[in-house]
Amino acid sequence: MGKISVWVQKWTDMIKDIGPGFLVCLAVAVVAKGIGMLVPAVGGATFAIFLGILAGNTFLNRPRLDKGTKFSESRLLEYSIVLMGATLSMGKVLSVGVGGLVFIVIQMTVTIMAAYFIGRKLGFARKFSLLMCAGNAVCGSSAIGSVAPVVEADSKDKGLSITIVNVTGTVLMLLLPVVTGVIYGHLLLPTSAMIGGTLQSIGQVIASGKLVNDSVEQMATIFKLIRIIFLVAVVLVFSRVNTDESKGLFAKKERASTGKAKVGIPWFIIGFFILCVVNSLHLIPGAVSDGAHWVSGQFEIIALAAIGMRVKFKTLLSEGPKAMLYGGLVGLCQVLCAAGLIFVIFQWGVFPF
Repeated sequence: MGKISVWVQKWTDMIKDIGPGFLVCLAVAVVAKGIGMLVPAVGGATFAIFLGILAGNTFLNRPRLDKGTKFSESRLLEYSIVLMGATLSMGKVLSVGVGGLVFIVIQMTVTIMAAYFIGRKLGFARKFSLLMCAGNAVCGSSAIGSVAPVVEADSKDKGLSITIVNVTGTVLMLLLPVVTGVIYGHLLLPTSAMIGGTLQSIGQVIASGKLVNDSVEQMATIFKLIRIIFLVAVVLVFSRVNTDESKGLFAKKERASTGKAKVGIPWFIIGFFILCVVNSLHLIPGAVSDGAHWVSGQFEIIALAAIGMRVKFKTLLSEGPKAMLYGGLVGLCQVLCAAGLIFVIFQWGVFPF
C-alpha cells in the first residue's frame, strides 16, 4: 500500500503541475480547430500558433502555466512524431535521396563554421560560440545541452545560447513560410529542405511546415530528423576541440576533458523509424494507421498551441543588440546557404533526388 500511495501522490503532483497549462493549450487548440473549419484556406494549425502567441503574451501570460505548456510542446510533439511513423513508408523517408543527405551534411557544416566565425568576430568567447554552433546546426536546446559538458561551458553561456537560438528559430519559423512562398511557390522539395534544413528545433520545423501545408510539414520533419541523428557526430567532434582561448581550436589538449555527455539518438526518432519500417512491411492495418494519423494530428495541434504560448515578446526584446545581431547573422547565413544548396543540388540536379 505504501508504494501505491507514493505512486498516486507522484501522479497527483504531476497532474497539478502540468494540468493547468495543458488544459489551456487544449482549449486554444479546440478554438483554433473551430475557426479553422470556418476558414479552411488558413487551417486550424495556423490559428493554433497565432492564438497561442496572442494568449501567451496577454491574459494567459502566467508562470503557473509554464510546466504544462512545456509538456504540451515537447512531449506531445514527440508522441506525434512517433505516431507519424505509422502513417509513412520508408520509401517516403528515403525519398530525400543522396541529394538530401548531402544537403544536410553541407548545410550543418557551413552553419557550424559560420556560427563560430561570426561569434569570434563579434567578440564572444570560444565556448559560447561553440554552443551557438551546435544549437543552430542541429536541434537547438537539446544540442546545446549535449555539447555544453564536453566543452565545459558554464550555465550562463548555456542559458544565453539557448535563448538566442530559440529567438532566432522563432523568427525564422514565422518568416520561412513567406520566404519559401516567394522563392519557390511552396514547391514541396525546396520548401521542405529550407524549413527542415535551417530551423533550430523540431517544434519550429513542424509549426513552420504546417503553416504551408501537411505535405511540407511531413517532408520538412524528415529532413529535420536526419539532422538530429547527426547530433552524435557533432558531440564527438566538439569533444576534440580545445577550449583554451590561448591555443588553437584543434590544438592537442594538455589533459583530457572532464566534461562528459551522454548522447544518443533521441527515443522518438527511433520510435518513428520503427513504426515506419513496420508500416512499410504492411503490418499495420489501415484502420490503425488512420487512427494513428488522427491522434498524431490532435497531439500536434495542441503542441502548436503550446509553441505559440511559449513565444514571449518580452524574451524576444530582452537580449542585448550584440547577442541578437549574432543570432540574426547566423540565421541569415543558414537561409542563404540553404537557398544556394537547394539550387545546386535539387533544382540544378547535381545529385539525383
